[in-house]
Amino acid sequence: MKRLLLIAIIGMASVQLQAQRYCVIDSKYILESVPEYKQAQTKLDEASATWQKEIDAKLADVDRMYKAYQAEQVMLSDEMKKKREDEIIKKEKEAKDLQKKRFGFEGDLFKKRQELVKPVQDKVYNAVQKVANAKTYDIIFDKSADLSVFYADPKIDKSDDILRELGVNPIKRK
Repeated sequence: MKRLLLIAIIGMASVQLQAQRYCVIDSKYILESVPEYKQAQTKLDEASATWQKEIDAKLADVDRMYKAYQAEQVMLSDEMKKKREDEIIKKEKEAKDLQKKRFGFEGDLFKKRQELVKPVQDKVYNAVQKVANAKTYDIIFDKSADLSVFYADPKIDKSDDILRELGVNPIKRK
């Protein structure tokens, strides 16, 4: 009896799976094919490099101050040593705080990414929804995301359809 019930459940599940329509997309390929995404990524890289230079300059200043302190340490009074150590610690803290402000959780880079990249991602998401509704897909898997897709038949990869929906000509992939 249990065996018959198990077979019936498996049969119903397989019929239900067959009724669902699905496809696979490659969101990384799609985003990299959209010119606005490339421009946003370039702007992010430029901002990141500028901020990193600013932080590196502050850290180099801290390093210079520390080396000068080490060289002069034997000639300084205890009071002067303490004052210089406090200055170095303060400068180092400022550099770390700036680094956190620029690159930390919800820092300037995060906000800049939201400002530049999110609109493009939303545009792609809307195109995916349009294609899914037009072709009545129940599920769309993203083979470039953390979800593991070991194999996907190229016939079910609809990334080029998404690009056409976005008005971008797909490039020939290997």
